[in-house]
Amino acid sequence: MMSDSGSGVDPSPIQNVSAQYTKIQRQYQQILDRWTPHVLYRWLSTAGLLVVFLLRIVLSQGWYIVCYAHAIYLLNLLLAFLQPKFDPSLNDDLMADEIEEGGEVTSPLPSQRDDEFRPFVRRLPEWQFWLSSTRATIIALLCTTSEVFDVPVYWPILVVYFFTLFALTMRRQIQHMIKYKYVPFDIGRKARYGGAK
Repeated sequence: MMSDSGSGVDPSPIQNVSAQYTKIQRQYQQILDRWTPHVLYRWLSTAGLLVVFLLRIVLSQGWYIVCYAHAIYLLNLLLAFLQPKFDPSLNDDLMADEIEEGGEVTSPLPSQRDDEFRPFVRRLPEWQFWLSSTRATIIALLCTTSEVFDVPVYWPILVVYFFTLFALTMRRQIQHMIKYKYVPFDIGRKARYGGAK
């Protein structure tokens, strides 16, 4: 039996599946590319998904483990978003080793006013933070449709433990920011080169 293609051979089912997967992957990437410049709308949509997820948890009075795991994952994403890509505390250890070996010391962050300006580079970029948190929220929402994930727990303990963990990790992060003098946000007015201030 001949097909309409010029080769005379029917494509195998594996090739059909592969072609369909590639087509879906391309369409998914096009959707993500369209969403890239719309930062506010992206985060509002994620916040809406998060509200739907939390309403599902509160109204059904279940899936507290899923909610706790989701909150811990979002906390880890937030911490990666707030941290610099090149950790200055690790550079302190490297500088101490170089001083012992008699090597030259270079600092990744400006230490004086005359040093070159280096912008804050995040360990987790905003786009990846949004994409990961949105995916995690969708997965957590899907987990609430299965009774397998509805493990009975005493939820007040999870809430107290999460807020304790949040307070301790954020305190440590703020102390790190103060010690190494960096701010992970663009605060203030941005001036253009050559323009009036």
